[in-house]
Amino acid sequence: MSNSNWKPFVFGGLASVTAECGTFPIDLAKTRLQVQGQVGDSKYREIRSVLAPAMLRQASYGTIKIGTYQTFKRLLVERPEDETLLTNVACGVLSGVISSSIANPTDVLKIRMQAQGNVIQGSMMGNFINIYQEEGTRGLWKGVSLTAQRAAIVVGVELPVYDITKKHLILSGHMGDTVYTHFLSSFVCGLAGALASNPVDVVRTRMMNQRGGALYQGTLDCLLQTWHSEGFMALYKGFFPNWLRLGPWNIIFFLTYEQLKKFDV
Repeated sequence: MSNSNWKPFVFGGLASVTAECGTFPIDLAKTRLQVQGQVGDSKYREIRSVLAPAMLRQASYGTIKIGTYQTFKRLLVERPEDETLLTNVACGVLSGVISSSIANPTDVLKIRMQAQGNVIQGSMMGNFINIYQEEGTRGLWKGVSLTAQRAAIVVGVELPVYDITKKHLILSGHMGDTVYTHFLSSFVCGLAGALASNPVDVVRTRMMNQRGGALYQGTLDCLLQTWHSEGFMALYKGFFPNWLRLGPWNIIFFLTYEQLKKFDV
C-alpha cells in the first residue's frame, strides 16, 4: 500500500478518536435522551462515563469510513477538482455501509454501556463477552441493518457536504484552503447530518438497547411504535444534543484531519 493509500485510514482513525474524546459527554446525554420512554428503561440510575467503548468504536469505524471514502473517490475520480456531489454521495453511502457493518459490535457495546449504566457491570471486555454469551453472534450484530442505513445517511450527507462546501468556498476566491474554511465547512456538514440522521438514530438506539424479550418486531415496528405512543417529535428526541455533538465532532474531526494531512510521512 502506497503512502497516499494508507494515510486516509490512519489519519481518519486518529482524527475520529480525537473528536470522540472532545464530544463524549454530549454523546452520553444524547443516548440517554433517545431511550427515554422506552419500555423496560424506567429504572434508570446515574450513568458512569464509559469512554473506552466510544474510543474503540471510533478507532474501528472512523478508520474504515474515511479510508474507504477517500479510496473510492480516487478510484472514480483522479483529481479532487473533478469531484461531483453525486460521486461523493455514492462514495459516502458505500463507505458508511461497509464501515458501520464491520464495526457494529463496538457500536452495540458502546450503546449498552452508555444507556444501561450500572445495570451492566464490569469491564469493557467483560461486557463484550457477556453480550456474546447471552445473545450470541446475532447479539453483537443486533441492529446492523439499521446501523448501516444510518451510516449511509450520515456519511452520505456529511462527507459530501463538507467536500462540496469546502470546494465552493475555495473556488469563490473569498476563502482559501485555511482553517476558517475547514471550520465553516465542518459546521455546515454537522447540521446537515443531524437533520438527516436523527429519526433513524433514535430507532437504532432503541433497538440496540433491547435486552431479553424483543420490544420491537423490526425497524419499521420500532419507528411506528415510537411515533404512535410518543408522537412524531419523539423521532427527534435528542436532536439538540445530537447536533451539539455532531457540530463540534465534525469541527474537531476535520480540523484535526486537515492538519494531519499536512504531515509529510
